[in-house]
Amino acid sequence: MRHELDRNSAEDRFRDVFSHLGAVTAYTRRRGSKDPDAIAAEVMTIAWRRLADVPTDDARPWLYATARNLLLAEARRAARSRSTRLREPDQVVAAPEVRETDPDLWRALRSLSQLDREALLLVAWEDLAPAQAAKVLGISQAAFRVRLLRARRRLRASLDRQAESPPAAPLARLDAEGTP
Repeated sequence: MRHELDRNSAEDRFRDVFSHLGAVTAYTRRRGSKDPDAIAAEVMTIAWRRLADVPTDDARPWLYATARNLLLAEARRAARSRSTRLREPDQVVAAPEVRETDPDLWRALRSLSQLDREALLLVAWEDLAPAQAAKVLGISQAAFRVRLLRARRRLRASLDRQAESPPAAPLARLDAEGTP
Protein backbone atom coordinates (compact mmCIF):
# COMPACT_ATOMS: atom_id res chain seq x y z
CA MET A 1 0.00 0.00 0.00
CA ARG A 2 2.83 2.43 0.89
CA HIS A 3 4.57 1.76 -2.45
CA GLU A 4 1.37 2.61 -4.33
CA LEU A 5 1.00 5.89 -2.39
CA ASP A 6 4.62 6.81 -3.17
CA ARG A 7 4.11 6.05 -6.84
CA ASN A 8 0.91 8.13 -6.97
CA SER A 9 2.60 11.09 -5.29
CA ALA A 10 5.56 10.79 -7.68
CA GLU A 11 3.19 10.75 -10.63
CA ASP A 12 1.36 13.81 -9.29
CA ARG A 13 4.66 15.58 -8.74
CA PHE A 14 5.86 14.70 -12.23
CA ARG A 15 2.59 15.95 -13.71
CA ASP A 16 3.46 19.37 -12.29
CA VAL A 17 6.98 19.16 -13.73
CA PHE A 18 5.69 17.93 -17.08
CA SER A 19 3.41 20.96 -17.37
CA HIS A 20 6.57 22.92 -18.31
CA LEU A 21 7.24 20.83 -21.43
CA GLY A 22 6.09 23.60 -23.78
CA ALA A 23 8.34 26.15 -22.07
CA VAL A 24 11.34 23.81 -22.28
CA THR A 25 10.64 23.10 -25.95
CA ALA A 26 10.43 26.85 -26.68
CA TYR A 27 13.68 27.40 -24.77
CA THR A 28 15.52 24.78 -26.82
CA ARG A 29 14.03 26.05 -30.08
CA ARG A 30 15.13 29.62 -29.37
CA ARG A 31 18.61 28.37 -28.52
CA GLY A 32 18.99 26.84 -31.98
CA SER A 33 18.56 23.13 -31.31
CA LYS A 34 18.37 20.88 -34.34
CA ASP A 35 15.61 18.92 -32.62
CA PRO A 36 14.02 20.94 -29.82
CA ASP A 37 11.28 18.38 -29.23
CA ALA A 38 13.82 15.60 -28.66
CA ILE A 39 15.85 17.74 -26.27
CA ALA A 40 12.71 18.67 -24.32
CA ALA A 41 11.66 15.01 -24.17
CA GLU A 42 15.11 14.06 -22.87
CA VAL A 43 14.83 16.79 -20.22
CA MET A 44 11.54 15.28 -19.06
CA THR A 45 13.05 11.79 -19.01
CA ILE A 46 15.88 13.04 -16.83
CA ALA A 47 13.39 14.87 -14.61
CA TRP A 48 11.43 11.66 -14.09
CA ARG A 49 14.58 9.69 -13.22
CA ARG A 50 15.84 12.42 -10.89
CA LEU A 51 12.48 13.64 -9.59
CA ALA A 52 13.84 13.98 -6.05
CA ASP A 53 16.41 16.51 -7.35
CA VAL A 54 13.81 18.72 -9.07
CA PRO A 55 12.91 21.66 -6.79
CA THR A 56 9.31 21.62 -5.64
CA ASP A 57 8.84 25.41 -5.57
CA ASP A 58 9.67 26.07 -9.25
CA ALA A 59 11.01 23.39 -11.55
CA ARG A 60 11.76 25.70 -14.49
CA PRO A 61 15.32 26.75 -13.51
CA TRP A 62 16.28 23.10 -13.01
CA LEU A 63 14.63 22.10 -16.29
CA TYR A 64 16.29 24.95 -18.21
CA ALA A 65 19.69 24.09 -16.71
CA THR A 66 19.23 20.48 -17.80
CA ALA A 67 18.14 21.61 -21.27
CA ARG A 68 21.13 23.95 -21.48
CA ASN A 69 23.50 21.07 -20.67
CA LEU A 70 21.86 18.93 -23.36
CA LEU A 71 22.13 21.81 -25.85
CA LEU A 72 25.82 22.18 -25.08
CA ALA A 73 26.29 18.43 -25.59
CA GLU A 74 24.43 18.70 -28.91
CA ALA A 75 26.74 21.55 -29.97
CA ARG A 76 29.83 19.51 -29.02
CA ARG A 77 28.57 16.56 -31.07
CA ALA A 78 27.92 18.87 -34.01
CA ALA A 79 31.42 20.31 -33.75
CA ARG A 80 32.90 16.80 -33.85
CA SER A 81 30.79 15.82 -36.82
CA ARG A 82 32.21 17.95 -39.61
CA SER A 83 30.28 16.10 -42.30
CA THR A 84 27.19 18.26 -41.79
CA ARG A 85 27.07 22.00 -41.24
CA LEU A 86 25.20 22.89 -38.05
CA ARG A 87 24.67 26.07 -36.07
CA GLU A 88 27.40 27.30 -33.79
CA PRO A 89 26.60 26.76 -30.09
CA ASP A 90 26.39 30.48 -29.39
CA GLN A 91 23.81 31.15 -32.09
CA VAL A 92 20.39 31.94 -30.76
CA VAL A 93 17.43 31.53 -33.04
CA ALA A 94 14.73 34.10 -32.51
CA ALA A 95 11.17 33.05 -32.20
CA PRO A 96 9.38 34.17 -35.38
CA GLU A 97 7.18 36.62 -33.51
CA VAL A 98 10.25 38.37 -32.09
CA ARG A 99 11.79 38.96 -35.51
CA GLU A 100 8.51 40.23 -36.88
CA THR A 101 7.91 42.55 -33.95
CA ASP A 102 11.19 44.45 -33.81
CA PRO A 103 14.07 43.79 -36.22
CA ASP A 104 16.22 46.46 -34.52
CA LEU A 105 15.99 44.62 -31.22
CA TRP A 106 16.85 41.35 -32.93
CA ARG A 107 19.95 42.89 -34.58
CA ALA A 108 21.00 44.39 -31.25
CA LEU A 109 20.64 41.01 -29.54
CA ARG A 110 22.70 39.33 -32.27
CA SER A 111 25.49 41.88 -31.69
CA LEU A 112 25.88 40.77 -28.07
CA SER A 113 28.03 37.93 -26.78
CA GLN A 114 26.41 34.58 -26.10
CA LEU A 115 26.66 35.14 -22.33
CA ASP A 116 24.98 38.55 -22.55
CA ARG A 117 22.19 37.18 -24.75
CA GLU A 118 21.64 34.25 -22.41
CA ALA A 119 21.29 36.53 -19.38
CA LEU A 120 18.80 38.79 -21.15
CA LEU A 121 16.80 35.97 -22.69
CA LEU A 122 16.44 34.01 -19.47
CA VAL A 123 14.86 37.04 -17.86
CA ALA A 124 12.90 38.37 -20.84
CA TRP A 125 11.83 35.31 -22.86
CA GLU A 126 11.85 32.62 -20.20
CA ASP A 127 10.33 34.99 -17.61
CA LEU A 128 12.74 33.96 -14.84
CA ALA A 129 13.68 36.08 -11.88
CA PRO A 130 17.41 36.83 -11.65
CA ALA A 131 17.77 34.34 -8.79
CA GLN A 132 16.19 31.62 -10.94
CA ALA A 133 18.30 32.52 -13.98
CA ALA A 134 21.44 32.33 -11.84
CA LYS A 135 20.49 28.74 -10.97
CA VAL A 136 20.12 27.90 -14.67
CA LEU A 137 23.64 29.17 -15.38
CA GLY A 138 25.10 27.71 -12.20
CA ILE A 139 26.43 31.05 -10.93
CA SER A 140 25.75 33.16 -7.88
CA GLN A 141 22.86 35.59 -7.82
CA ALA A 142 25.28 38.50 -7.47
CA ALA A 143 27.29 37.37 -10.50
CA PHE A 144 24.12 37.01 -12.54
CA ARG A 145 22.86 40.45 -11.56
CA VAL A 146 26.17 41.99 -12.66
CA ARG A 147 26.04 40.04 -15.93
CA LEU A 148 22.44 41.15 -16.51
CA LEU A 149 23.25 44.78 -15.75
CA ARG A 150 26.17 44.77 -18.19
CA ALA A 151 24.13 42.95 -20.83
CA ARG A 152 21.35 45.52 -20.56
CA ARG A 153 23.87 48.34 -20.93
CA ARG A 154 25.43 46.71 -24.00
CA LEU A 155 22.00 46.12 -25.51
CA ARG A 156 21.03 49.75 -24.92
CA ALA A 157 24.32 50.92 -26.47
CA SER A 158 23.75 48.71 -29.51
CA LEU A 159 20.22 50.02 -29.94
CA ASP A 160 21.49 53.61 -29.58
CA ARG A 161 24.16 53.00 -32.26
CA GLN A 162 21.49 51.66 -34.60
CA ALA A 163 19.32 54.70 -33.97
CA GLU A 164 22.22 57.05 -34.72
CA SER A 165 23.26 55.38 -37.96
CA PRO A 166 21.41 56.60 -41.05
CA PRO A 167 18.92 54.13 -42.49
CA ALA A 168 19.93 52.35 -45.66
CA ALA A 169 18.65 54.03 -48.79
CA PRO A 170 15.70 52.15 -50.26
CA LEU A 171 16.32 50.48 -53.58
CA ALA A 172 14.48 52.05 -56.47
CA ARG A 173 11.87 49.81 -57.98
CA LEU A 174 11.90 49.58 -61.73
CA ASP A 175 9.03 48.45 -63.87
CA ALA A 176 9.43 46.10 -66.81
CA GLU A 177 10.50 48.95 -69.11
CA GLY A 178 13.28 50.10 -66.80
CA THR A 179 11.62 53.31 -65.63
CA PRO A 180 11.12 54.19 -61.95
